[in-house]
Amino acid sequence: MGHQVIVVLDFGSQYTQLIARRIREQAVYCEIHPYTIATDPELAQLRALKPTGIVLSGGPSSVYEDGAPTIVPAVYDLGVPVLGICYGAQLTALLLGGKVRSAERREYGRASIKVLRADGPLKTVTVGEELAVWASHGDHVDALPPGFVHTASSANCEMSGFANPARKIDCLQFHPEVVHTPRGAELLGNWLFGVVGAAGDWSMASFVDEAVARIRAQVGEQGRVICGLSGGVDSSVAAALIHKAIGDRLTCIFVDNGLLRKGEREQVRAMFGDHFKDAAGTSGGGSGAEWRRGSIDLRVIDAEARFLEKLADVSDPEKKRKIIGYEFIAVFDEEAKTIENAKFLAQGTLYPDVIESVSFKGPSAVIKSHHNVGGLPEKMKLSLVEPLRELFKDEVRQLGLELGLPRHMVMRQPFPGPGLAVRCLGSLTKPRLDVLRAADAIIDEEIRAAGLYESIWQSFGVLLPVRSVGVMGDARTYEEALALRAVHSKDGMTADWVPLPYDLLARISTRVINECRGINRVVYDITSKPPGTIEWE
Repeated sequence: MGHQVIVVLDFGSQYTQLIARRIREQAVYCEIHPYTIATDPELAQLRALKPTGIVLSGGPSSVYEDGAPTIVPAVYDLGVPVLGICYGAQLTALLLGGKVRSAERREYGRASIKVLRADGPLKTVTVGEELAVWASHGDHVDALPPGFVHTASSANCEMSGFANPARKIDCLQFHPEVVHTPRGAELLGNWLFGVVGAAGDWSMASFVDEAVARIRAQVGEQGRVICGLSGGVDSSVAAALIHKAIGDRLTCIFVDNGLLRKGEREQVRAMFGDHFKDAAGTSGGGSGAEWRRGSIDLRVIDAEARFLEKLADVSDPEKKRKIIGYEFIAVFDEEAKTIENAKFLAQGTLYPDVIESVSFKGPSAVIKSHHNVGGLPEKMKLSLVEPLRELFKDEVRQLGLELGLPRHMVMRQPFPGPGLAVRCLGSLTKPRLDVLRAADAIIDEEIRAAGLYESIWQSFGVLLPVRSVGVMGDARTYEEALALRAVHSKDGMTADWVPLPYDLLARISTRVINECRGINRVVYDITSKPPGTIEWE
């Protein structure tokens, strides 16, 4: 790509992805790399990226710990602006001749800093003004390196900000990337445009042209791509982008495993099986006219009976996931063998997946079960086409709108790979799944009618294998319970339960009990993540 690139060196902070996302939100391209690319004295890997700016992330370590992550001081001599955040600030002080100590009073959570010098990231803040920030550190910088000036302080941390303007090195002992620092985006913008001189040329419109060119170069003039289409945001946007690049040389395979939401199969067939004709004028994004030319080969596989037979009497959640993943691969493989000249497999891999696989400590130890079509590339000997691997989830949605996909599809809430299997606790039978499907549709309708759908990360029902006594009319019932779940989240890593209005809860409960035979009780899950998880299994 011809974009300027900001490189974020990851020292293990839980907020590293947020740094990159906040930078991209300001139309500046950014990549995350493990700090280990800056440990070579020659800095060959880092130089090859041609960064226009470098951010040193926070991290859980103390700079004095045995084996604490570090970089070579030559990073600061590249002539590239450097922004150190939290651990990155402490490491900068230590490497350039300052002193860091373990503080008697640590600083975690909300804090207030006083600005001493309006420069660098703090350029738009008045000297003497106090800013609300989010802090998370135990060590403090005790003495500044030669050539550095003091820019901010707090009650618990004297050196909350320091800089060397001549060398374009800025350090903040707090996190501007989190929402708990209200003016954090402004501070990052000051650094990006005032210090780095970023062009702000990163957009989904420019990404489309670049991605199309890459896909065409990889696939060539004769190659055919197959795509496992789920109807979710990632696979749908990937399919639309690839179709724009190679037209009718894309074959999409949609597997109906009997674990889908109500009407999902029909929706996918209507949208993708009709050559994307329904996309025009409904998205609020680009027209998408070019990628809708030509035809698309959509194969819809009815495998409900096959999956449910394999899942009969299985209640253990991990066994469910493994069976579903294995069976999906088998069904997909069988159909793929009927497609001539198929040499490429499309996957909706996103940037967070890439980051997780090359974490700052090396490859991630845990890979999500049944992520996309995991296992297929090795088995099928196909080359991977991953057109979304540079993007965060919010960018994928923007891309979908730019391509002309309908807004209601692009803004769909995340849906688990194993589908309703992880929301139907206990044994999986068609009658129980049908009851859950009906309840899920009611929840979706009511959340949308209340105007809350796009503001909620996920809202859904979980069918519990717990029976309770109820009274309907003059008869007693003994039926299952439905747990209603709705959470706010940015990326699914953490989540808070949504305080849905009481009248909305009442409408959902009344409709579910009246319309879904087999459910006589609705409860609301008010557990955040952590300590709970978003899904129940």
